Amino acid sequence: MTKSTEQQSINSFERLIGKWKLTGEVSGTVEYKWAEGEHFLIQEVDMKYAGRAIRGIEFIGHISKPGKPKTPEVRSRFYSFLNGLTLDYIYEIEANTVRIWLEDKSLNNFMQAEISQDGQKFVGAWQWPGGGYAFQANKIS
Repeated sequence: MTKSTEQQSINSFERLIGKWKLTGEVSGTVEYKWAEGEHFLIQEVDMKYAGRAIRGIEFIGHISKPGKPKTPEVRSRFYSFLNGLTLDYIYEIEANTVRIWLEDKSLNNFMQAEISQDGQKFVGAWQWPGGGYAFQANKIS
C-alpha cells in the first residue's frame, strides 16, 4: 500500500462533487454529493452500457466500527435498483488520477480516469478480463 493510500481521506474526493454527463461507450449521468455530516459521498447513477440501463446509488467512505480505527482505504457499496445487486469497490485519488477497483485491488477489474486541471471533466476507462469501456465525464452542475 502506498503512503498516499494509507493516508487517503474522503475529503480528497471533493473535486468529484457535482453532476456529470457521461459519453463514449456509456451514456447517462452520475452525480456525487456529500451525505449529511460529510463523512460519506453519495453517488447516484443513471446510465446505459451495451444497451442495458444501470441505475442505483453508491455510498462511499471509510469503514468505521465502534472502538476501531477507520479503514485506511476509501470503500463503497453500490446498490443496483434494477437487478438488486450490491457491489463493493475501493476508491483512490492520487494527484489528478482516480482509480476504482471492484472488490479488491488484486483483481484485474478496475477503472482509471484523469481529472482535467480545471476540474470540469475526467476521461478514463473500466477494464476487466475480457472487456471494458472508455468514457468521458463532463461536469454539468
